[in-house]
Parts: sequence; C-alpha cells; structure tokens
Amino acid sequence: MRRTIARAKEDLAVIVARDPSTRTRAEALLHPALPALWAHRVAHVLHTRGHRHSARFLAYVARAVTGGIEIHPGASLGRRVFIDHGAAVVIGETARVGDDVTIFHQVTLGAVGWWRDGRREPGARRHPVLGDRVVIGTNAIVLGPVTVGDDALVGAGSLVLTDVPPGARAVAPAAEIVRRPSAEDREDAAQLLRALATSGCW
Repeated sequence: MRRTIARAKEDLAVIVARDPSTRTRAEALLHPALPALWAHRVAHVLHTRGHRHSARFLAYVARAVTGGIEIHPGASLGRRVFIDHGAAVVIGETARVGDDVTIFHQVTLGAVGWWRDGRREPGARRHPVLGDRVVIGTNAIVLGPVTVGDDALVGAGSLVLTDVPPGARAVAPAAEIVRRPSAEDREDAAQLLRALATSGCW
C-alpha cells in the first residue's frame, strides 16, 4: 500500500514538474493522462496474472475516459512516465517504456503489421523499447521491435523504424517556408488554369 501511495505521489509531482499549466498536485489530479496511467498499472497486474479479459476491459474504460489514450495491458511502463495532453496515444502490447519518459499526444508505439508479426516466433517482441529519459514528440510513430536508447529524443512527426542510439535525435524534416506568390505569379497560374480548362485536361 505504501508503495502504491508513493507511486501516486510521484505521478502527481511529475505532472506539476513537466506541465507548465498545472501548478499544484490537486490540479494534477485532473490531468487527462493520470487515469490512463493508474488504470494501466492495475490492468497490467491483471494481465500478468492471466486475467486478460478483465485487464482489457479496464484498458477499454480508461481509453474512453481519457480521450483516446490506449495502453495495452501487456505493455510495461516505468516510473514517472508523463503523457502530455494524451489524445490518441497508442502503446502496444510488447512495448517497454523506461523511467522518466515523456510522451506527447498522437504518439504511436506500434507494431509493423500482422502480415509480418505473424511470422515472428511465439512471444517475440513486436513493439518498441524506450530507455530512460526518452522524449517522444507530438505525432511521432515508432514501429516494430526497435530500441530507443536512454536520453534519446524522437522529434515531432518522425517515423522511426530502426534503433535510435542513446542520446541521439531522430527528427523529421522541418516545414519549408515558401514565399507568398506575387500578383504576376498568381496571374500566370490563372492563365495556366484557363488554358488547361479549355483543353479539357484537369
């Protein structure tokens, strides 16, 4: 019981520390990720003890309550994991998440697909392993039995299909800034469109 209370206090402290919009532990109680993490801890114990249906039901309820945080009961989460915002986070069955990890919204820690996973040995890992102090940015996708090393950062919008070494950064290309077209450029484009329209080519 003491261990459970200590872990709960840690969770609240992490939310206050990593979410600038949350100033107190009382306010942290209303953070959307909290019920997902607490429900997962119970579901994971049920899952490891063979109560798979009860575990899945609890995970299903947590997903509905949290706006789409889907953590499979088989996944293993470390201490002080922080899921910011939370919407549309998916963590697969054989994923392992280390301590002090930060995961932003719309992140997927998934498998590569049943057509490939069906050929793996029974019990083989299908999902990623995240080391300690890893940060996974918004809308990042990490697929397959890859390992993201300690202190690594996966940038927003990245697709990761291979291992990321400790301390490394996996980043997606940044948006290209295109200048606003001039009036002359816009007229050229309009003339081209009219020419294509009159020739019947779209």
